[in-house]
Amino acid sequence: MRETERSRSPEELETHLRGLIEASREQAAEDPFRNPVLAVTLAITRRFDRGEIDGDDLDALFVRLRAQALADRAGRLRAYVGLNGPQDARADADAAVPNRLVAAVPQRAGDFETFRERVGRTAFAIVFTAHPTFGMPRAVAALLARSASLADPAAREPLIAEAAALSTRPDPKISLDDEFDQACVAANHARAALDGFNGALIDAARRRWPDRWTELVPRPLAVASWVGCDTDGRTDIGWWDTLRYRLESKRMQFDRVLRQLPRIPATQVVRSLAESALSAVNRQLTVAPRLGEKPSLEAVHRFALAVIIERDRAQTDAGALLAGLAAAMSAAEDEADRRAIAVLRAGVATHGLSNALPHFRLNASQIHNAVRRVTDVEGEPADPAQRRSHLATIHALLNDVAPVAVDFGALAAERASAARLMMTIAQILKHVDGTHPVRFLIAETETGYTLLAALWLARHYGIADRLEITPLFETAEALEQGIRVLDDALRNPHWRQYLKRIGRLTVQFGYSDSGRYVGQLAATFWIERLRLRITELMVQNGLADIELAIFDTHGESIGRGAHPTSLRDRLAYLAPEDARAKNRAAGIRVRLESSFQGTDGYLLFGSPALAEASVARVAEHVYALDLAEDDAFADYALAEPKAGPDAARDPVYAETDFALEFFTAVRQEMETLVEDPGYAALLGTFGPGLIDRTGSRPVARQSDGGGPALITHPRQMRAIPNNAILQQLGYLANALHGLGRAAERAPDIFSEMRRDSVRFSRAFRLAQHAASVGDLDVLRAYIDTLDPAVWLERARRTQKDGRREELITVARSLERLDLAPSLRRLFGRLTCDWLGLQAAAPDLRKMSVRLTLLHALRLALIHRIWFTAVHIPSFRPQAGVSREQLLERFLRLDIDACIALLDEIFPVTPDPTLGLNFGEPAGPRDVGTYEAEHTGLFDPIRRMFAQVREISGMIQHEVGAFG
Repeated sequence: MRETERSRSPEELETHLRGLIEASREQAAEDPFRNPVLAVTLAITRRFDRGEIDGDDLDALFVRLRAQALADRAGRLRAYVGLNGPQDARADADAAVPNRLVAAVPQRAGDFETFRERVGRTAFAIVFTAHPTFGMPRAVAALLARSASLADPAAREPLIAEAAALSTRPDPKISLDDEFDQACVAANHARAALDGFNGALIDAARRRWPDRWTELVPRPLAVASWVGCDTDGRTDIGWWDTLRYRLESKRMQFDRVLRQLPRIPATQVVRSLAESALSAVNRQLTVAPRLGEKPSLEAVHRFALAVIIERDRAQTDAGALLAGLAAAMSAAEDEADRRAIAVLRAGVATHGLSNALPHFRLNASQIHNAVRRVTDVEGEPADPAQRRSHLATIHALLNDVAPVAVDFGALAAERASAARLMMTIAQILKHVDGTHPVRFLIAETETGYTLLAALWLARHYGIADRLEITPLFETAEALEQGIRVLDDALRNPHWRQYLKRIGRLTVQFGYSDSGRYVGQLAATFWIERLRLRITELMVQNGLADIELAIFDTHGESIGRGAHPTSLRDRLAYLAPEDARAKNRAAGIRVRLESSFQGTDGYLLFGSPALAEASVARVAEHVYALDLAEDDAFADYALAEPKAGPDAARDPVYAETDFALEFFTAVRQEMETLVEDPGYAALLGTFGPGLIDRTGSRPVARQSDGGGPALITHPRQMRAIPNNAILQQLGYLANALHGLGRAAERAPDIFSEMRRDSVRFSRAFRLAQHAASVGDLDVLRAYIDTLDPAVWLERARRTQKDGRREELITVARSLERLDLAPSLRRLFGRLTCDWLGLQAAAPDLRKMSVRLTLLHALRLALIHRIWFTAVHIPSFRPQAGVSREQLLERFLRLDIDACIALLDEIFPVTPDPTLGLNFGEPAGPRDVGTYEAEHTGLFDPIRRMFAQVREISGMIQHEVGAFG
């Protein structure tokens, strides 16, 4: 028993380790050659060696550190949605958005019609997506949301303690069903909050127009989701899965109708209709294939027949339901009952027979492949040399296209993914819910041909007037060429006619790939520039009379476009004041949409209180420009205090040369960084090993020799793990790099913009947060961990018996990886730019002691894993893997796969053939078991790696989001 085991509590251990961090930082200030993080890592390693700290101590410490991180995050979440702000209490009813919207309508003839039109058009959609960002356990997320909903910090403590007792690592297996269920919880909270907002609109209208309020059908905000409908890059979602999810959404909508419908004689007819429909939907779902099944043709046939047989009873659009609700409201005598029916009618009018409106998504290449079957044009549509021939070919096809019949048999037989998705949508519109057109998102749209080809497919399957074809512009090239893509499509009369009929031009902007390739701040500048050019293009083409829908698809982290300071700033960062004002000046009605992704995004709607606050912030954002100047939201981002910067006269738009040069410099630096071999080495060496799988998407590719594939360029990994790895390595390059060089070019103007520009200062606050959770000393500690020279230097100086040989073995394995030269050059590049940024913005905050400690602890664990791994006994190559290759995989933190292989090579159970008589002399076989290897090597490695991943989860909470 160690003397120190009983004398140092988790609190004392934390205090001691924090002291090491603080002392090391002070020493580093005097010694420029000292890395304070690596020094603390070494100090922790020595305490491990002396038995002063063990795994149990860390587990107890982790509970304490988790509690602190979760408590802080709950407080930040509460403040983020505005629950701590002056609008929390809602004591002044006149300050609420609905009342102020009514008050903003001048009293004159037609004032009710003005208000009805204003709130009768959907101006914003909350879209829940299933990107693989489910980075924390579902139970922890629920406790965190409940905690953030409580105003009293003391009341939060039991919930935080309960969450802190659980692991921070994501749930072990996350299926698409799990993602759908979590999205539904968030969507249900959002729908309830929208009902509350619509009810407040109706109440405000009733006070002003007591004789006409029952005519009001408010649809200001909507809820949508693409969970189960996103097939971009996925082959594991069957059309029967998508159909089942839409039926589940329909079931929830009818559940909601029956739950909210007053039990009065006036509602008897509409209640019977809803009950009959719900029963029919449940019968359809009973025979629906389950997720992961490869259903037989008989099972598919049975499901298809159930959908068709029950379609009329299940209802196929909301028309009959809305008519029944209108009749019930006319017949109801009690005003409270009429109000309840009016709120319910608003939700049905907005969402049809769905709990959340569907968004379908696939890739441009899938569209091209589907249309290629009916064209004879060679080459790629994005090839400039082939551009005109492809556009001419698709125009000729559109001239002659005729709709074909779609049935479930043809759907089951279809092999082309884009055609199959179009047919799935056709069947959903025909048999499930055809109330509203559905969104059809196309990733990697780089040519107008893609839009025209999608239109041809839509006409071919008879759904062109019910499909909102939407290009996604995300890559640097797409943001540059996006206006040409739209212009090519608009030059085609078929596309213009289609937009006129559908009444809306819809575009999607992505912040993940754009942010990681050109830098997050530069990406938002290019996206804003494209927004403004789209406005000009619509005016030039006589399309100002149709609606422009802009779907901002961003993550929940700063590297992927989510502003860290508040939901108000987040919404204004995505839809800047200037762009919105120009739309209004051009007479273009705009519908804004924003994504909320995975666990982190769903948290904003994780409880009724959070959802209500989030909806209130969205409503403030949407209607800030509709209020009279003296009725504006004084505390809202679009209306900064009068003494501060003026959003209406933002100097960043006056100094166009500065903005263009600044963000061009950021982009150039980031593009150079992305091409740096050291950057790929930084991301790909052991970065993927630091993070758990966080979604249902298929896992990453494997190399031919086993283990994770080597990353030679960032494009070989998705944006989410790319960003998550930067968070875990302690330097958010895609939010910071390039700003130093850009600021150095005009430091005085840079300072003025930070002070005077609402737009620029808001964007820079994103970089400020990135700086506060990053530290070059932390990054350098990880880079030095991959440098054999550092390990050899430790070998020269170590005093511990046996440690020298361990250090030399690690160094030799690292030499075979040959990463150090490129990583050192990379670090020099990052440092030079950081020094420029630090000079221009000396007020940047540095990483907290607690977050620094987490990195140091994890590095110490990684080092101990490597020290332990070098003692693995020699073995004959197994599955093409030698002991040397296995050690290299340990260095890359491919631990789970390595341990699984070692379990096979060194089994813990005896050979089952021992003692059996096989009728001839026994041949050679292993005798005994390898219990010593398991208890002394493999099990400790397993436990230490679990602690490494546990720290990654805590770092996620400190940073504020995953990926």
